[in-house]
Amino acid sequence: MKRVVVTGMSAITALGDQWTDFSHALKQRRNAVKTMPQWDYVEGLNAKLAAPVTHFAKPAHYKRKQVRSMGRVSLMATRASEIALRQSGLLEHETLTNGDTGIAYGSSTGSTGPIKAFGQMMNTGQMSGVTATSYIQMMAHTAPVNVGVFFSIKGRVITTSSACTSGSQGLGYAYEAIKFGRQKAMVAGGAEELCVTEAAVFDTLYATSVKNDSPELTPRPFDVDRDGLVIGEGACTFVLEELEHAKARGAPILAEVVGFGCNSDGVHVTQPTSEMMQKAIAMSIEDAGITPYDIGYVNAHGTATAKGDVAESHATFKVLGRKPISSLKSYLGHTLGACGAIEAWAAVNMMHDGWFAPTINLDNIDPDCAALDYITGDGRELNTDYVMSNNFAFGGINTSLIFKRWKDA
Repeated sequence: MKRVVVTGMSAITALGDQWTDFSHALKQRRNAVKTMPQWDYVEGLNAKLAAPVTHFAKPAHYKRKQVRSMGRVSLMATRASEIALRQSGLLEHETLTNGDTGIAYGSSTGSTGPIKAFGQMMNTGQMSGVTATSYIQMMAHTAPVNVGVFFSIKGRVITTSSACTSGSQGLGYAYEAIKFGRQKAMVAGGAEELCVTEAAVFDTLYATSVKNDSPELTPRPFDVDRDGLVIGEGACTFVLEELEHAKARGAPILAEVVGFGCNSDGVHVTQPTSEMMQKAIAMSIEDAGITPYDIGYVNAHGTATAKGDVAESHATFKVLGRKPISSLKSYLGHTLGACGAIEAWAAVNMMHDGWFAPTINLDNIDPDCAALDYITGDGRELNTDYVMSNNFAFGGINTSLIFKRWKDA
Protein backbone atom coordinates (compact mmCIF):
# COMPACT_ATOMS: atom_id res chain seq x y z
CA MET A 1 0.00 0.00 0.00
CA LYS A 2 1.19 3.51 -0.85
CA ARG A 3 1.06 6.42 1.59
CA VAL A 4 -0.91 9.43 0.38
CA VAL A 5 -0.07 13.04 1.20
CA VAL A 6 -1.54 16.44 0.47
CA THR A 7 0.84 18.63 -1.52
CA GLY A 8 -1.55 21.42 -2.45
CA MET A 9 -5.00 22.70 -1.53
CA SER A 10 -7.07 25.75 -2.33
CA ALA A 11 -10.64 26.91 -1.75
CA ILE A 12 -13.10 29.48 -3.04
CA THR A 13 -15.64 30.32 -0.33
CA ALA A 14 -18.16 32.93 0.67
CA LEU A 15 -15.79 33.98 3.47
CA GLY A 16 -12.78 34.42 1.20
CA ASP A 17 -10.28 32.24 -0.59
CA GLN A 18 -7.19 32.70 1.58
CA TRP A 19 -6.99 30.78 4.85
CA THR A 20 -6.03 33.97 6.71
CA ASP A 21 -9.27 35.66 5.61
CA PHE A 22 -11.38 32.58 6.23
CA SER A 23 -9.90 32.00 9.67
CA HIS A 24 -10.42 35.65 10.58
CA ALA A 25 -14.12 35.32 9.78
CA LEU A 26 -14.33 32.17 11.90
CA LYS A 27 -12.74 33.95 14.85
CA GLN A 28 -15.17 36.84 14.43
CA ARG A 29 -18.01 34.30 14.52
CA ARG A 30 -19.29 35.83 11.28
CA ASN A 31 -21.35 33.85 8.80
CA ALA A 32 -21.88 34.55 5.10
CA VAL A 33 -25.65 34.03 4.98
CA LYS A 34 -27.70 36.69 3.21
CA THR A 35 -31.32 37.31 2.34
CA MET A 36 -31.95 36.70 -1.37
CA PRO A 37 -34.57 39.19 -2.66
CA GLN A 38 -33.80 38.03 -6.22
CA TRP A 39 -35.64 34.83 -5.34
CA ASP A 40 -38.90 36.62 -4.56
CA TYR A 41 -40.20 35.84 -8.05
CA VAL A 42 -40.51 32.15 -7.17
CA GLU A 43 -44.05 31.69 -5.95
CA GLY A 44 -44.35 29.28 -3.04
CA LEU A 45 -40.66 29.24 -2.12
CA ASN A 46 -40.38 29.67 1.64
CA ALA A 47 -36.59 29.90 1.99
CA LYS A 48 -35.05 33.20 0.86
CA LEU A 49 -31.58 32.65 2.33
CA ALA A 50 -28.22 31.65 0.88
CA ALA A 51 -24.47 32.09 1.35
CA PRO A 52 -23.23 33.30 -2.06
CA VAL A 53 -19.63 33.78 -3.19
CA THR A 54 -19.85 37.41 -4.24
CA HIS A 55 -16.24 38.10 -5.23
CA PHE A 56 -15.54 35.39 -7.80
CA ALA A 57 -15.19 36.20 -11.50
CA LYS A 58 -13.55 34.50 -14.46
CA PRO A 59 -9.78 34.98 -14.16
CA ALA A 60 -8.52 37.47 -16.72
CA HIS A 61 -5.83 35.10 -18.00
CA TYR A 62 -8.37 32.42 -18.94
CA LYS A 63 -8.89 32.63 -22.69
CA ARG A 64 -12.39 32.48 -24.18
CA LYS A 65 -11.66 29.24 -26.04
CA GLN A 66 -10.56 27.61 -22.77
CA VAL A 67 -13.76 28.44 -20.90
CA ARG A 68 -16.53 28.26 -23.48
CA SER A 69 -17.58 24.84 -22.19
CA MET A 70 -17.57 26.05 -18.57
CA GLY A 71 -20.35 27.33 -16.40
CA ARG A 72 -19.68 28.94 -13.01
CA VAL A 73 -19.21 25.62 -11.22
CA SER A 74 -16.46 24.54 -13.62
CA LEU A 75 -14.80 27.95 -13.51
CA MET A 76 -14.58 27.86 -9.72
CA ALA A 77 -13.31 24.28 -9.77
CA THR A 78 -10.68 25.15 -12.37
CA ARG A 79 -9.44 28.23 -10.51
CA ALA A 80 -9.23 26.38 -7.19
CA SER A 81 -7.36 23.57 -8.95
CA GLU A 82 -4.94 25.99 -10.59
CA ILE A 83 -3.93 27.48 -7.25
CA ALA A 84 -3.63 24.09 -5.56
CA LEU A 85 -1.52 22.72 -8.41
CA ARG A 86 0.74 25.75 -8.27
CA GLN A 87 1.24 25.27 -4.53
CA SER A 88 2.08 21.60 -5.08
CA GLY A 89 4.61 22.37 -7.79
CA LEU A 90 2.78 20.15 -10.28
CA LEU A 91 1.39 22.89 -12.51
CA GLU A 92 4.40 22.80 -14.86
CA HIS A 93 5.54 19.26 -14.00
CA GLU A 94 5.40 16.38 -16.48
CA THR A 95 3.54 14.25 -13.93
CA LEU A 96 0.44 16.37 -14.46
CA THR A 97 0.11 15.53 -18.15
CA ASN A 98 1.82 12.17 -18.72
CA GLY A 99 -1.00 9.99 -17.38
CA ASP A 100 0.37 9.67 -13.84
CA THR A 101 -2.19 12.18 -12.55
CA GLY A 102 -5.94 11.66 -12.53
CA ILE A 103 -8.90 13.59 -11.22
CA ALA A 104 -11.71 12.72 -8.80
CA TYR A 105 -14.08 15.63 -8.47
CA GLY A 106 -17.76 16.25 -7.97
CA SER A 107 -20.74 18.55 -7.74
CA SER A 108 -24.40 17.92 -7.06
CA THR A 109 -25.20 19.07 -10.54
CA GLY A 110 -23.60 21.06 -13.30
CA SER A 111 -24.45 24.66 -14.13
CA THR A 112 -28.21 25.04 -14.13
CA GLY A 113 -28.54 27.99 -16.50
CA PRO A 114 -28.54 25.90 -19.71
CA ILE A 115 -31.38 23.77 -18.35
CA LYS A 116 -33.71 26.70 -19.06
CA ALA A 117 -33.03 26.47 -22.78
CA PHE A 118 -33.81 22.76 -22.88
CA GLY A 119 -36.94 23.31 -20.80
CA GLN A 120 -38.13 25.97 -23.21
CA MET A 121 -37.39 23.66 -26.13
CA MET A 122 -39.53 20.92 -24.59
CA ASN A 123 -42.36 23.37 -23.90
CA THR A 124 -42.30 25.34 -27.15
CA GLY A 125 -40.53 23.09 -29.65
CA GLN A 126 -38.02 25.88 -30.31
CA MET A 127 -34.23 25.34 -30.20
CA SER A 128 -33.50 28.99 -29.37
CA GLY A 129 -30.87 29.20 -26.64
CA VAL A 130 -29.59 25.64 -27.03
CA THR A 131 -25.93 25.79 -28.05
CA ALA A 132 -23.08 23.38 -28.70
CA THR A 133 -21.87 23.84 -25.11
CA SER A 134 -25.21 23.84 -23.26
CA TYR A 135 -25.06 20.19 -22.28
CA ILE A 136 -21.33 20.32 -21.47
CA GLN A 137 -21.97 23.09 -18.95
CA MET A 138 -24.93 21.37 -17.29
CA MET A 139 -23.80 17.72 -17.24
CA ALA A 140 -23.08 16.14 -13.87
CA HIS A 141 -19.40 15.61 -14.69
CA THR A 142 -18.79 19.09 -16.09
CA ALA A 143 -16.37 20.08 -13.29
CA PRO A 144 -13.91 17.15 -13.49
CA VAL A 145 -14.02 17.03 -17.28
CA ASN A 146 -13.39 20.75 -17.68
CA VAL A 147 -10.63 20.77 -15.07
CA GLY A 148 -9.03 17.77 -16.75
CA VAL A 149 -9.09 19.31 -20.21
CA PHE A 150 -7.86 22.70 -18.96
CA PHE A 151 -4.74 21.16 -17.40
CA SER A 152 -4.31 18.30 -19.94
CA ILE A 153 -4.76 15.64 -17.27
CA LYS A 154 -4.61 12.21 -18.92
CA GLY A 155 -5.11 9.84 -16.00
CA ARG A 156 -8.40 8.41 -14.76
CA VAL A 157 -11.45 10.67 -14.34
CA ILE A 158 -13.72 9.79 -11.44
CA THR A 159 -16.97 11.73 -11.34
CA THR A 160 -18.49 11.98 -7.88
CA SER A 161 -21.88 13.59 -8.37
CA SER A 162 -23.41 12.42 -5.09
CA ALA A 163 -25.02 15.53 -3.61
CA CYS A 164 -23.54 16.35 -0.19
CA THR A 165 -20.74 13.75 -0.44
CA SER A 166 -19.53 14.77 -3.90
CA GLY A 167 -16.44 16.50 -2.52
CA SER A 168 -15.65 13.95 0.18
CA GLN A 169 -16.03 11.03 -2.23
CA GLY A 170 -13.76 12.90 -4.63
CA LEU A 171 -11.09 13.05 -1.93
CA GLY A 172 -11.68 9.48 -0.79
CA TYR A 173 -11.60 7.90 -4.23
CA ALA A 174 -8.51 9.93 -5.15
CA TYR A 175 -6.82 8.68 -1.98
CA GLU A 176 -7.68 5.09 -2.89
CA ALA A 177 -6.45 5.50 -6.47
CA ILE A 178 -3.02 6.46 -5.15
CA LYS A 179 -3.02 4.09 -2.17
CA PHE A 180 -3.57 1.10 -4.45
CA GLY A 181 -0.97 2.23 -6.96
CA ARG A 182 -3.24 3.24 -9.82
CA GLN A 183 -2.02 6.86 -10.00
CA LYS A 184 0.94 8.86 -8.72
CA ALA A 185 -1.14 11.96 -8.08
CA MET A 186 -4.77 13.06 -8.13
CA VAL A 187 -6.60 16.35 -8.37
CA ALA A 188 -9.51 15.95 -5.98
CA GLY A 189 -12.40 17.89 -4.48
CA GLY A 190 -15.77 19.39 -5.23
CA ALA A 191 -17.62 22.50 -6.33
CA GLU A 192 -21.12 23.92 -6.42
CA GLU A 193 -22.70 27.04 -7.86
CA LEU A 194 -25.64 28.67 -6.15
CA CYS A 195 -29.04 28.20 -7.74
CA VAL A 196 -32.57 28.77 -6.50
CA THR A 197 -33.48 25.29 -7.75
CA GLU A 198 -31.24 23.80 -5.07
CA ALA A 199 -32.99 25.79 -2.37
CA ALA A 200 -36.31 24.61 -3.80
CA VAL A 201 -35.26 20.95 -3.55
CA PHE A 202 -34.81 21.20 0.21
CA ASP A 203 -37.72 23.60 0.60
CA THR A 204 -40.11 20.94 -0.69
CA LEU A 205 -38.78 18.62 2.02
CA TYR A 206 -39.36 21.27 4.72
CA ALA A 207 -35.62 21.15 5.37
CA THR A 208 -34.67 24.79 4.76
CA SER A 209 -34.35 27.58 7.28
CA VAL A 210 -36.97 30.29 6.88
CA LYS A 211 -35.40 32.86 9.21
CA ASN A 212 -35.39 35.21 6.23
CA ASP A 213 -35.30 38.36 8.37
CA SER A 214 -32.33 37.27 10.49
CA PRO A 215 -29.75 35.64 8.20
CA GLU A 216 -26.97 36.08 10.75
CA LEU A 217 -28.81 33.76 13.15
CA THR A 218 -29.09 30.74 10.88
CA PRO A 219 -28.36 27.91 10.24
CA ARG A 220 -28.15 26.53 13.78
CA PRO A 221 -26.58 23.04 13.70
CA PHE A 222 -27.39 20.88 16.73
CA ASP A 223 -29.42 23.68 18.34
CA VAL A 224 -32.85 22.88 19.72
CA ASP A 225 -34.27 25.85 17.77
CA ARG A 226 -32.74 24.96 14.41
CA ASP A 227 -35.21 25.16 11.54
CA GLY A 228 -33.25 23.81 8.59
CA LEU A 229 -30.31 24.33 6.29
CA VAL A 230 -29.17 27.25 4.13
CA ILE A 231 -27.74 26.72 0.64
CA GLY A 232 -24.22 27.95 -0.16
CA GLU A 233 -21.64 27.67 -2.94
CA GLY A 234 -17.91 27.41 -3.54
CA ALA A 235 -15.13 25.10 -4.63
CA CYS A 236 -12.14 23.35 -3.12
CA THR A 237 -9.32 21.32 -4.63
CA PHE A 238 -6.71 19.09 -3.01
CA VAL A 239 -3.66 17.76 -4.79
CA LEU A 240 -3.00 14.28 -3.41
CA GLU A 241 0.24 12.50 -4.16
CA GLU A 242 2.07 9.27 -3.42
CA LEU A 243 4.51 10.01 -0.60
CA GLU A 244 7.75 8.88 -2.21
CA HIS A 245 6.89 10.66 -5.45
CA ALA A 246 6.22 13.87 -3.53
CA LYS A 247 9.48 13.55 -1.58
CA ALA A 248 11.50 12.85 -4.72
CA ARG A 249 10.50 16.12 -6.30
CA GLY A 250 10.73 18.15 -3.09
CA ALA A 251 7.02 18.92 -2.91
CA PRO A 252 5.52 20.67 0.11
CA ILE A 253 3.66 18.18 2.31
CA LEU A 254 0.70 19.69 4.12
CA ALA A 255 -0.88 16.60 5.68
CA GLU A 256 -1.32 12.88 5.17
CA VAL A 257 -4.60 11.21 4.25
CA VAL A 258 -4.78 8.07 6.37
CA GLY A 259 -8.41 6.96 6.48
CA PHE A 260 -11.53 6.80 4.35
CA GLY A 261 -14.83 5.09 5.02
CA CYS A 262 -17.77 5.05 2.64
CA ASN A 263 -21.03 3.09 2.54
CA SER A 264 -24.75 3.52 1.93
CA ASP A 265 -27.84 3.07 4.06
CA GLY A 266 -29.78 1.10 1.48
CA VAL A 267 -33.01 2.11 3.22
CA HIS A 268 -34.38 5.52 2.23
CA VAL A 269 -33.42 8.21 -0.26
CA THR A 270 -33.77 11.21 2.08
CA GLN A 271 -34.02 9.84 5.65
CA PRO A 272 -30.60 9.27 7.29
CA THR A 273 -29.73 6.06 9.11
CA SER A 274 -27.50 6.51 12.14
CA GLU A 275 -26.36 2.88 12.16
CA MET A 276 -24.73 3.09 8.73
CA MET A 277 -23.21 6.51 9.48
CA GLN A 278 -21.64 4.84 12.49
CA LYS A 279 -20.22 2.05 10.34
CA ALA A 280 -18.70 4.52 7.85
CA ILE A 281 -16.96 6.36 10.70
CA ALA A 282 -15.69 3.06 12.11
CA MET A 283 -14.43 2.06 8.64
CA SER A 284 -12.28 5.19 8.39
CA ILE A 285 -10.79 4.51 11.84
CA GLU A 286 -9.95 0.96 10.80
CA ASP A 287 -8.51 2.11 7.48
CA ALA A 288 -6.27 4.59 9.29
CA GLY A 289 -5.01 1.91 11.66
CA ILE A 290 -5.66 4.06 14.71
CA THR A 291 -8.05 4.05 17.65
CA PRO A 292 -11.00 6.37 18.32
CA TYR A 293 -8.91 7.88 21.12
CA ASP A 294 -6.47 9.31 18.54
CA ILE A 295 -9.06 11.57 16.88
CA GLY A 296 -8.74 15.04 18.38
CA TYR A 297 -11.44 16.87 16.44
CA VAL A 298 -14.45 16.03 14.28
CA ASN A 299 -15.66 18.32 11.52
CA ALA A 300 -19.37 17.51 11.47
CA HIS A 301 -21.66 17.42 8.48
CA GLY A 302 -24.01 19.38 10.75
CA THR A 303 -26.67 20.61 8.33
CA ALA A 304 -29.10 21.91 10.99
CA THR A 305 -31.88 19.60 9.84
CA ALA A 306 -34.12 17.99 12.43
CA LYS A 307 -33.29 14.33 11.81
CA GLY A 308 -29.85 14.68 10.28
CA ASP A 309 -28.19 16.31 13.29
CA VAL A 310 -29.63 13.75 15.68
CA ALA A 311 -28.61 10.75 13.58
CA GLU A 312 -25.11 12.08 12.95
CA SER A 313 -24.43 13.02 16.56
CA HIS A 314 -25.38 9.58 17.86
CA ALA A 315 -23.36 7.81 15.18
CA THR A 316 -20.31 9.93 16.06
CA PHE A 317 -20.71 9.37 19.80
CA LYS A 318 -21.08 5.62 19.47
CA VAL A 319 -17.76 5.30 17.64
CA LEU A 320 -15.67 8.10 19.13
CA GLY A 321 -17.20 8.98 22.46
CA ARG A 322 -17.37 12.59 23.65
CA LYS A 323 -15.11 14.24 21.05
CA PRO A 324 -14.72 17.96 20.23
CA ILE A 325 -16.95 18.67 17.24
CA SER A 326 -18.21 21.66 15.26
CA SER A 327 -20.03 22.44 12.02
CA LEU A 328 -18.72 24.94 9.47
CA LYS A 329 -22.13 25.04 7.82
CA SER A 330 -23.08 27.54 10.51
CA TYR A 331 -20.76 29.94 8.62
CA LEU A 332 -21.00 28.89 4.95
CA GLY A 333 -24.37 27.24 4.74
CA HIS A 334 -24.53 23.93 2.92
CA THR A 335 -22.23 24.11 -0.08
CA LEU A 336 -23.52 20.72 -1.30
CA GLY A 337 -21.00 19.22 -3.73
CA ALA A 338 -18.23 21.43 -2.36
CA CYS A 339 -18.78 20.92 1.37
CA GLY A 340 -16.78 17.72 1.80
CA ALA A 341 -13.68 19.32 0.31
CA ILE A 342 -14.06 22.81 1.83
CA GLU A 343 -14.66 21.39 5.29
CA ALA A 344 -11.66 19.05 4.99
CA TRP A 345 -9.52 22.01 3.89
CA ALA A 346 -10.61 23.94 6.96
CA ALA A 347 -10.05 20.96 9.28
CA VAL A 348 -6.47 20.50 8.04
CA ASN A 349 -5.74 24.21 8.41
CA MET A 350 -7.24 24.33 11.89
CA MET A 351 -5.09 21.33 12.86
CA HIS A 352 -2.02 23.28 11.73
CA ASP A 353 -3.11 26.37 13.70
CA GLY A 354 -4.06 24.45 16.83
CA TRP A 355 -7.35 26.34 17.02
CA PHE A 356 -10.76 24.96 16.06
CA ALA A 357 -13.79 27.04 15.20
CA PRO A 358 -17.00 26.89 17.20
CA THR A 359 -20.41 26.17 15.78
CA ILE A 360 -22.05 29.59 15.79
CA ASN A 361 -25.72 30.04 16.64
CA LEU A 362 -25.49 26.95 18.84
CA ASP A 363 -27.05 28.43 21.98
CA ASN A 364 -29.04 25.49 23.33
CA ILE A 365 -27.95 21.97 22.41
CA ASP A 366 -30.86 19.78 21.37
CA PRO A 367 -31.32 17.18 24.14
CA ASP A 368 -32.12 14.63 21.41
CA CYS A 369 -28.57 14.99 20.08
CA ALA A 370 -25.80 12.87 21.59
CA ALA A 371 -23.59 14.19 24.39
CA LEU A 372 -20.65 15.23 22.23
CA ASP A 373 -18.19 17.99 23.15
CA TYR A 374 -19.79 20.71 21.01
CA ILE A 375 -17.32 23.56 20.48
CA THR A 376 -19.03 26.91 21.11
CA GLY A 377 -18.04 30.36 22.32
CA ASP A 378 -14.63 31.53 21.10
CA GLY A 379 -13.53 28.19 19.72
CA ARG A 380 -11.01 25.79 21.18
CA GLU A 381 -7.24 25.48 21.25
CA LEU A 382 -6.35 21.84 20.67
CA ASN A 383 -3.12 20.02 19.87
CA THR A 384 -3.95 16.92 17.86
CA ASP A 385 -2.32 14.82 15.17
CA TYR A 386 -5.60 13.52 13.69
CA VAL A 387 -8.75 15.23 12.48
CA MET A 388 -11.86 13.62 11.02
CA SER A 389 -14.26 15.16 8.50
CA ASN A 390 -17.66 13.51 7.97
CA ASN A 391 -20.32 14.03 5.31
CA PHE A 392 -23.67 12.37 4.58
CA ALA A 393 -25.84 12.68 1.47
CA PHE A 394 -29.16 11.95 -0.19
CA GLY A 395 -29.41 8.29 -1.06
CA GLY A 396 -27.94 7.40 2.31
CA ILE A 397 -24.35 7.89 1.15
CA ASN A 398 -21.98 8.18 4.11
CA THR A 399 -18.33 9.26 4.11
CA SER A 400 -15.63 9.76 6.72
CA LEU A 401 -12.11 11.07 6.07
CA ILE A 402 -9.14 11.19 8.45
CA PHE A 403 -6.14 13.49 8.01
CA LYS A 404 -2.89 13.24 9.97
CA ARG A 405 -0.49 16.03 10.80
CA TRP A 406 2.61 15.64 8.66
CA LYS A 407 5.73 14.74 10.56
CA ASP A 408 8.77 13.97 8.43
CA ALA A 409 9.99 10.63 9.75
